[in-house]
Amino acid sequence: MVENGIALIVGLGNPGPQYENTRHNVGFWLVRALAEQYHSTLKTESKFKGLVGNISVANHKCSLLLPETFMNLSGEAVSKMINFYKVAVDSILVIHDELDFLPGVIRLKKGGSANGHNGVQSIIDQVGDNNFWRMRVGIGKPKYRDDMSGYVLSVPSRAEVKEINSAIELAITFIPKLAAGDFASTMSELHSFPGPQQ
Repeated sequence: MVENGIALIVGLGNPGPQYENTRHNVGFWLVRALAEQYHSTLKTESKFKGLVGNISVANHKCSLLLPETFMNLSGEAVSKMINFYKVAVDSILVIHDELDFLPGVIRLKKGGSANGHNGVQSIIDQVGDNNFWRMRVGIGKPKYRDDMSGYVLSVPSRAEVKEINSAIELAITFIPKLAAGDFASTMSELHSFPGPQQ
């Protein structure tokens, strides 16, 4: 079944060089890699409080957004952009880090709770709807639960970076299907991928 395709792809992270290579910024990593793949330049748009670009995928146009509001206020940028362009909530793909998955694992889902992710919660709060798509990029969990904040804001190991980058490369190959609205097929393929995907 083909649904409305993705019209807006949002990568979550924190702005600034001190956060650039941290686990919490893997959403930024993926969208930057996507922009590079499709030769799009991300430019600061103050009215949207973020970096914005556009790509054409399989004859579908997609906007790209990296909020520059810091993670916990990501919804401000997203709501401004969807209100301006009249983007349907179910045509949004939010890409973010996921503690519950090992590095290199990527999962796709629609709706549901934020599962403790402050950036996703901010979008739900600002948009007033949770019915958007999420691409969750695994970063693993710290050994001790009380070290969660330090963990997500630290730089992953070289081995973890390799797994995450491989996952990002894989995810980008599915963007044309997502732009076309072929979510069922994408989830079936992505979730059954061998190696770290299992």
